[in-house]
Amino acid sequence: MQDLGLKPESKSRPVPALPSTILQKYDSSKDHNAHWHYQSIIGKLNYLEKCSRPDIAYAVHQCARFCESPKEEHSEAVKRIGRYLLQTKDKGIICHPNEDSFQVYADADFTGNWNKDYALNDASTARSRSGYVIKYANCPLVWASKLQTEIAFSSTESEYVSLSQALRDVIPLMRLVKELCKAGFSVHDQPPKVHCRLFEDNSGALEMVRTDKYRPRMKHINIKYHHFREYVEKGLITVHAICTHDQQADIFTKPLGEAPFVKLRKLIQGW
Repeated sequence: MQDLGLKPESKSRPVPALPSTILQKYDSSKDHNAHWHYQSIIGKLNYLEKCSRPDIAYAVHQCARFCESPKEEHSEAVKRIGRYLLQTKDKGIICHPNEDSFQVYADADFTGNWNKDYALNDASTARSRSGYVIKYANCPLVWASKLQTEIAFSSTESEYVSLSQALRDVIPLMRLVKELCKAGFSVHDQPPKVHCRLFEDNSGALEMVRTDKYRPRMKHINIKYHHFREYVEKGLITVHAICTHDQQADIFTKPLGEAPFVKLRKLIQGW
């Protein structure tokens, strides 16, 4: 907090990102001109987020996107994260282990960055955002908030891509657990439960996971996003629908208001 010039008595914030506000490039705004080094602060926040603070993952990634040419709006967004951390500086992850094996929550914000005023100069506004958290015995192991590399043409596709990205991290962890079991360690080794939301009236994302049926709008999806299908077919991974309000990964895809943010933070971090 000292790097940002914040003092213990400085005003704090209840959430790290301004609700319903998506950062843009702001080409016509003034450049970042504060006394602190923007890129250095982002590096420290990235380290903190990856170690013990998944609650700031979305906000930090949003600010990190503009390291090359930060503007005043980006500076204010970084300071907001600092004010949030000022209020929660003694927090981290409180684990409440249970008998579960892996639980995966995957979500996507379909073209959530879209802004017609910046679309011509910033192609990333058309990209959807993936968010997921992987838990073992109810304890968070891996989490991510990032823009998808391909342009999704529907909410179903953006959800499917996020699901695929999450399972790229899950499958190696599954293999590690099996090796630990063979070595005599007492670990839970049940099929991971993957939770994703239903989009559209045809439940498209779940159907794509469970069946070999392809739709005309989905033919362009690269084969790399189907890598986990055999695990589902063999019952090594099970996929379950979940409602929006219980989707823990929602905290990684968009700036939330205080009430939903606090609810999801407690489910993930225990406070």
